[in-house]
Amino acid sequence: MDKTLFSILLVVIGLVVGFVISLIINSLKGSMASKKADSMIANAKKEIERLKRDAAIEQKEEAHKAKMDLDKEIRERKEELKESENRLLQREANIDKRDEMYQKRESALEERENKLSEKQEEIQNEKSKVEEIKKEQLDLLEKISGFSKEKAKDLVMTKVRESMAKEISEYIKEAEDEAKLKADKQARELIVTSMQRYAADIASEQTVTVVDLPNDEMKGRIIGREGRNIRTIEAITGVDLIIDDTPEAVVVSSFDPLRREIARVTLESLIKDGRIHPTRIEELYDKVCKDMKKQIIEYGNNTVMELGLTKFDPELIEIIGKLHFRTSYGQNALQHSKEVAELSGLIAGELGENVNLAKRAGLLHDIGKAIDHEVEGSHVDIGVDIAKKYHEDDVVVNAIASHHGDTAATSVISVIVAISDALSASRPGARNDSLENYINRLSQLEEIGNEVKGVDKTYAVQAGRELRVIVKPEEVDDLEAHQIAREVKEKIEANLKYPGTIKITVVRETRAIEEAK
Repeated sequence: MDKTLFSILLVVIGLVVGFVISLIINSLKGSMASKKADSMIANAKKEIERLKRDAAIEQKEEAHKAKMDLDKEIRERKEELKESENRLLQREANIDKRDEMYQKRESALEERENKLSEKQEEIQNEKSKVEEIKKEQLDLLEKISGFSKEKAKDLVMTKVRESMAKEISEYIKEAEDEAKLKADKQARELIVTSMQRYAADIASEQTVTVVDLPNDEMKGRIIGREGRNIRTIEAITGVDLIIDDTPEAVVVSSFDPLRREIARVTLESLIKDGRIHPTRIEELYDKVCKDMKKQIIEYGNNTVMELGLTKFDPELIEIIGKLHFRTSYGQNALQHSKEVAELSGLIAGELGENVNLAKRAGLLHDIGKAIDHEVEGSHVDIGVDIAKKYHEDDVVVNAIASHHGDTAATSVISVIVAISDALSASRPGARNDSLENYINRLSQLEEIGNEVKGVDKTYAVQAGRELRVIVKPEEVDDLEAHQIAREVKEKIEANLKYPGTIKITVVRETRAIEEAK
């Protein structure tokens, strides 16, 4: 029993001692943690103070550097101002010297003017005296000869006229012949010189455009379900899309270069976008039309700047730009107009005429072609109306009206423009219309006229732009002449394809001829 109690007592004592020891250990650990925390706080405060000192030092250094830069800039500005002040002072001194020189020159001129006035007065007095002496001598001569001055003058002139009439006639004839020879030679030299000074590249316009495709699968997307996409493109653009066996290519066909270009850009935009359906086609077409209008204005502005011309109405600039998308026998109308303007300016310069006015007339001579597919009438009449609308010079208006011989030229510049137009159109390669096609078209025109009852002869003139029909006066009266003109017009429109317009002129002439024996 005593051993058991003793054992229990030992256990209890062990527990108490263990508990006391754990309390002591925990107390020691808390004291060490508190000291460590205090140490960390102290170190943190020291680090903060160090960072503050470093930041203050860095800020002072930056402020000092900024001050040094500012002082340097101020010194440079002061030096620049000082140099400018020196230049101004030097210029002021030069101006003062020049002013002094001008004052001296003005004084010298005034002195010279006074001397000239005195000299002129002396000459006038001498002239009056000479006139008095001359009058006295003439009066004395009239008394001696018995003839007045007018009667003697008439007598002398009559004698001279009679003796020189034949020689004057021969001289005039020789002078005219020589002038004609010189005029022909100088005209050839003038044209050749102008053509040598202006040389432009020849580029014929085509009626088709090829659009490259990324792959052949794109052809099916362009055609669309049951052909709805290709029908939409052709309907809104007015062109024909040719999709054949050519790999990765679609052909855009149209005789209107503007429509063809709009269709090409629209199609390329659709291919890049990837969304090809009727609604998207219409959206891109509207966007391309707006962009193309800006491009047209840019073409017009570039052309005017290249020629060195000014003061064009913005609407007229746009019409000029439209010429880029018009052709005549494969020749670009804007390029042709620029070429005519350059040649007109060169020829006008050689002849001493107004170069800028000649260039302006040359540029605008075919302006009617820009909208002849929108407005009824020949491009000459349309061009005249456009020039008058935008208040162009009368010389320019006459040059437009007369460059095909429809109206008489009233100025040298009008003749120059007609010559330049013929040179530009007729030089080799300018137009891709073959001789065979040209002759066939003229032959067909004349055959159509000759087939009409009452027609004697038919002539195609002005490169097929005009058809002159000569009728038999004994079979056709004035009213029937109008009917023949209308009939020929309808046959031409029904049977021929031709660029621009064709003027039909019916001539009815009656001649009375007798021979005196």
